[in-house]
Amino acid sequence: MLEIKPISAFNDNYIWLLRQTGGVSAAVVDPGDAAPVIQHLCREGLWLEAILITHKHGDHVGGVRELKRAWPEVVVYGPAGEPIPAVEQALSGGQRITLNGVGAEFLVLDVPGHTEGHIAYYGQDSLFCGDTLFAAGCGRVFSGTHKQLHHSLQLIAALPPETLIYCAHEYTLDNLGFAAWVEPDNPALVQRRQDAEEMRAKNNPTVPSRLDLELLTNPFLRSSEPVVIAAAERYTGGRLQTPDAVFTAIRSWKDREYD
Repeated sequence: MLEIKPISAFNDNYIWLLRQTGGVSAAVVDPGDAAPVIQHLCREGLWLEAILITHKHGDHVGGVRELKRAWPEVVVYGPAGEPIPAVEQALSGGQRITLNGVGAEFLVLDVPGHTEGHIAYYGQDSLFCGDTLFAAGCGRVFSGTHKQLHHSLQLIAALPPETLIYCAHEYTLDNLGFAAWVEPDNPALVQRRQDAEEMRAKNNPTVPSRLDLELLTNPFLRSSEPVVIAAAERYTGGRLQTPDAVFTAIRSWKDREYD
């Protein structure tokens, strides 16, 4: 059975560790800091087989070189469309990778928007999506475009509803606060905020989340919903003709007035 555990890094990052129950091979996703990964692997007696990178930002790649020095045979996978010197296996959407020791196979998805070449890894009913989709939110647009990010989120939204979303940050409560600006009367959102507050009060992660819950509560996946359209139009003061325009409006709203 595949086990997926978070390794905390920095203030709010999660580095995801994958291993088979009882196995000694492991993979990590987006190791921005090597130290907590090395500590965890050594404590558990694990061998690092693979590093999966979703995008180029330092808090996702900063630990790769040190991990490579500690485990020289580790294979570093990452996006073909971004300048990441440590990447050894450059990947694009539609490719598949198999991690034999970990016992996992992933389909690569192109999900640009946060950055120009961002990718995600989908398999075992799980999605490792870096900073594209967050619990109740999504990443800012840096070197990609709003149109790209909206398209990427729609691609994710079409995955099976039971998909577990393994994002890279503990931003859930903050994201739920903004979601309540957009949909203050959404009962699923009210319940989700209560649940997330209880989790954080116990110092438990709020992720992974399930895609079906995101579809009910994440405004960035709901740009075709009348209530979200109405909120976006109140913000812009004009009619918005497409879901892409609605998405751009609410992402800009969060950037300018909430974050």
